[in-house]
Amino acid sequence: MKAESNESLDLLSVFLTGIPGLEAQHGWLSIPFFTMYIVAIVGNSLIMAAVQADPALHEPMYLFLSMLAGTEVGVSVPTLPTVMGILWFDACRVDFDGCLAQMFFIHTFSCMESGVLLAMSYDRFVAVYNPLCYTAILTLPRTVCIGLVITLKSVILRAPLPVLLRSLPYCHTNILSHSYCLHPDLIQLPCADTKLNSILGLAIVLSTFGLDSLLIVVSYMLILYRVLGIASGEGRWKALNTCVSHICAVLVYYVPLIGVSVMHRTAKHASPLAHTLMSSIYLFVPPVLNPIIYSVKTKPIQQGIVTLFSCKRE
Repeated sequence: MKAESNESLDLLSVFLTGIPGLEAQHGWLSIPFFTMYIVAIVGNSLIMAAVQADPALHEPMYLFLSMLAGTEVGVSVPTLPTVMGILWFDACRVDFDGCLAQMFFIHTFSCMESGVLLAMSYDRFVAVYNPLCYTAILTLPRTVCIGLVITLKSVILRAPLPVLLRSLPYCHTNILSHSYCLHPDLIQLPCADTKLNSILGLAIVLSTFGLDSLLIVVSYMLILYRVLGIASGEGRWKALNTCVSHICAVLVYYVPLIGVSVMHRTAKHASPLAHTLMSSIYLFVPPVLNPIIYSVKTKPIQQGIVTLFSCKRE
């Protein structure tokens, strides 16, 4: 019986959805979507390359930024084949195992992104609250360890999701509501009880995104308390200015995430186009805007990118 079930899963396909109501315009819509992919992947890759190539950027703040850029690439690359495949070739069908793999990578890198944003808030907290001990607290080995812990935690938490989904039976049309595979979509497909999947998914969300966002808010409350204790206005502005880019990155990440979650729970009867647009904002806004924010706001990153290109020309 189990062998038959596994064989049926090997033959199972999932059908993805493009942009509802705008199927005739997929060709034109592919231009802005592909442009956003190029900006996200190339922009974040440049930040990683600049940090890696410039020894002056081998500091915790920029190493965390490089990790953030890596997670943005990790979120963008898995969705590119299915999103552009639908827009260019109307290729809506995807192998079930391929769908599970895409789901795993999307959720794992999203979880890592949230963890890196928390690590960056801790970095800013130490820099503002105890600047004299900054280099002693956030050493290079500790920074690398933080990155490894974030990666391992994300992989371990997300690994059970595709395993549990693959163990369930599927016996009806498997149509998803997005151009890529997400866990909340996939748990609607099995013709069996998915209560365990739902509970586990909720527990993971609360222990990652929920806890991370709470700790980020607490860290900035402490930062603000510390900044208000600085006597000079120039000193307060200088301290806050070091946090501006990270605050923008947090807002760019969590505002679309909250918007998608609220819409998914409170606006279930909204048009499919509205849900698709919100999910696209969540998918594209952080990877596209983060490299722009840090490239414009952070001069060492600008100089690192310029140095990177000048070295290649030589």
